[in-house]
Amino acid sequence: MPDYILIDGDMAMFLPSFGAATVVVQPGTLTASGTGTRSRKKLCVDGDEANVSVPGCTYTASPYTIPGTGTLKIDALGGDQVARKTQTGGKKVLLVGSTFTAKFEVQSAAKVTVNGVTTQDTAPSYTGSGSFVTTNTKFRGA
Repeated sequence: MPDYILIDGDMAMFLPSFGAATVVVQPGTLTASGTGTRSRKKLCVDGDEANVSVPGCTYTASPYTIPGTGTLKIDALGGDQVARKTQTGGKKVLLVGSTFTAKFEVQSAAKVTVNGVTTQDTAPSYTGSGSFVTTNTKFRGA
Protein backbone atom coordinates (compact mmCIF):
# COMPACT_ATOMS: atom_id res chain seq x y z
CA MET A 1 0.00 0.00 0.00
CA PRO A 2 1.48 3.40 -0.95
CA ASP A 3 2.62 5.71 1.84
CA TYR A 4 4.05 9.21 1.96
CA ILE A 5 7.73 9.54 0.99
CA LEU A 6 9.97 11.29 3.52
CA ILE A 7 11.78 14.42 2.34
CA ASP A 8 14.65 16.57 3.60
CA GLY A 9 13.79 18.26 6.90
CA ASP A 10 11.10 15.77 7.97
CA MET A 11 11.05 14.85 11.63
CA ALA A 12 11.74 11.71 13.66
CA MET A 13 9.54 11.87 16.76
CA PHE A 14 10.72 9.69 19.66
CA LEU A 15 8.43 8.32 22.37
CA PRO A 16 9.63 9.05 25.94
CA SER A 17 9.42 5.44 27.21
CA PHE A 18 12.69 3.54 26.73
CA GLY A 19 12.10 0.44 28.81
CA ALA A 20 13.18 1.23 32.38
CA ALA A 21 14.23 4.74 31.33
CA THR A 22 12.10 7.81 30.71
CA VAL A 23 13.71 10.28 28.31
CA VAL A 24 12.90 13.96 27.85
CA VAL A 25 12.72 13.56 24.08
CA GLN A 26 13.31 16.09 21.34
CA PRO A 27 12.63 15.53 17.63
CA GLY A 28 15.38 14.58 15.21
CA THR A 29 15.66 15.97 11.68
CA LEU A 30 16.17 13.85 8.57
CA THR A 31 18.80 14.98 6.09
CA ALA A 32 17.97 13.54 2.66
CA SER A 33 20.58 12.28 0.23
CA GLY A 34 18.35 11.00 -2.59
CA THR A 35 18.76 12.38 -6.09
CA GLY A 36 15.02 12.91 -6.63
CA THR A 37 13.16 15.92 -5.27
CA ARG A 38 9.68 16.99 -4.18
CA SER A 39 8.96 20.73 -3.83
CA ARG A 40 12.70 21.37 -4.32
CA LYS A 41 13.58 19.14 -1.35
CA LYS A 42 15.57 15.92 -1.77
CA LEU A 43 13.92 12.57 -1.09
CA CYS A 44 15.10 10.48 1.86
CA VAL A 45 16.57 7.11 0.93
CA ASP A 46 17.48 3.96 2.82
CA GLY A 47 20.43 4.82 5.06
CA ASP A 48 19.51 8.47 5.71
CA GLU A 49 17.93 7.44 9.02
CA ALA A 50 21.39 6.51 10.35
CA ASN A 51 22.35 10.21 10.43
CA VAL A 52 19.57 11.19 12.86
CA SER A 53 21.18 12.07 16.19
CA VAL A 54 19.67 14.11 19.04
CA PRO A 55 22.31 14.72 21.74
CA GLY A 56 21.77 16.30 25.15
CA CYS A 57 18.50 14.60 26.12
CA THR A 58 18.00 14.02 29.85
CA TYR A 59 16.67 10.80 31.36
CA THR A 60 15.90 9.02 34.59
CA ALA A 61 15.64 5.30 35.21
CA SER A 62 14.23 3.85 38.41
CA PRO A 63 15.70 3.99 41.03
CA TYR A 64 18.07 6.67 39.66
CA THR A 65 16.30 9.96 40.36
CA ILE A 66 19.16 12.35 39.52
CA PRO A 67 18.90 12.79 35.73
CA GLY A 68 21.60 11.73 33.31
CA THR A 69 22.03 12.63 29.65
CA GLY A 70 22.37 10.83 26.36
CA THR A 71 21.72 10.78 22.64
CA LEU A 72 18.65 9.58 20.74
CA LYS A 73 19.19 7.66 17.48
CA ILE A 74 17.21 5.50 15.08
CA ASP A 75 18.34 1.89 15.55
CA ALA A 76 16.20 0.11 12.94
CA LEU A 77 13.41 1.02 10.56
CA GLY A 78 10.06 -0.75 10.59
CA GLY A 79 9.35 -3.11 7.71
CA ASP A 80 6.89 -0.63 6.20
CA GLN A 81 9.30 2.33 6.26
CA VAL A 82 11.46 1.37 3.26
CA ALA A 83 9.75 1.25 -0.13
CA ARG A 84 9.71 -2.11 -1.87
CA LYS A 85 9.62 -0.61 -5.37
CA THR A 86 10.00 3.18 -5.37
CA GLN A 87 13.60 4.31 -5.83
CA THR A 88 15.69 7.37 -6.61
CA GLY A 89 19.30 7.15 -7.73
CA GLY A 90 19.20 3.36 -7.34
CA LYS A 91 18.23 3.49 -3.65
CA LYS A 92 14.85 2.73 -2.11
CA VAL A 93 13.03 5.74 -0.64
CA LEU A 94 11.95 6.02 2.99
CA LEU A 95 8.25 6.07 3.85
CA VAL A 96 6.37 7.40 6.89
CA GLY A 97 5.22 3.87 7.79
CA SER A 98 4.34 2.91 11.35
CA THR A 99 7.17 2.90 13.93
CA PHE A 100 10.94 2.54 14.04
CA THR A 101 13.14 1.15 16.82
CA ALA A 102 15.01 3.88 18.65
CA LYS A 103 18.11 3.76 20.81
CA PHE A 104 19.04 6.05 23.69
CA GLU A 105 22.81 5.98 24.24
CA VAL A 106 23.83 7.09 27.74
CA GLN A 107 26.62 9.67 27.88
CA SER A 108 26.29 10.75 31.53
CA ALA A 109 24.63 8.16 33.77
CA ALA A 110 21.63 8.92 35.99
CA LYS A 111 22.38 8.63 39.71
CA VAL A 112 20.76 8.15 43.09
CA THR A 113 22.07 9.05 46.54
CA VAL A 114 20.90 6.94 49.48
CA ASN A 115 22.30 7.46 52.99
CA GLY A 116 25.16 9.53 51.57
CA VAL A 117 26.16 6.86 49.05
CA THR A 118 25.81 7.72 45.36
CA THR A 119 25.35 4.97 42.79
CA GLN A 120 24.89 5.36 39.08
CA ASP A 121 23.03 3.64 36.29
CA THR A 122 25.24 1.04 34.58
CA ALA A 123 23.14 0.56 31.43
CA PRO A 124 24.99 1.86 28.33
CA SER A 125 21.76 2.25 26.34
CA TYR A 126 18.00 1.77 26.28
CA THR A 127 15.60 0.75 23.50
CA GLY A 128 12.41 2.60 22.57
CA SER A 129 10.45 3.60 19.50
CA GLY A 130 9.32 6.51 17.42
CA SER A 131 7.68 7.55 14.18
CA PHE A 132 8.16 9.95 11.31
CA VAL A 133 6.25 13.14 10.56
CA THR A 134 6.42 14.49 7.02
CA THR A 135 5.54 17.78 5.38
CA ASN A 136 4.92 15.86 2.12
CA THR A 137 1.17 15.35 1.73
CA LYS A 138 1.05 14.45 -1.97
CA PHE A 139 3.96 12.25 -3.10
CA ARG A 140 3.63 8.54 -2.27
CA GLY A 141 5.79 5.49 -2.81
CA ALA A 142 5.31 1.76 -2.57
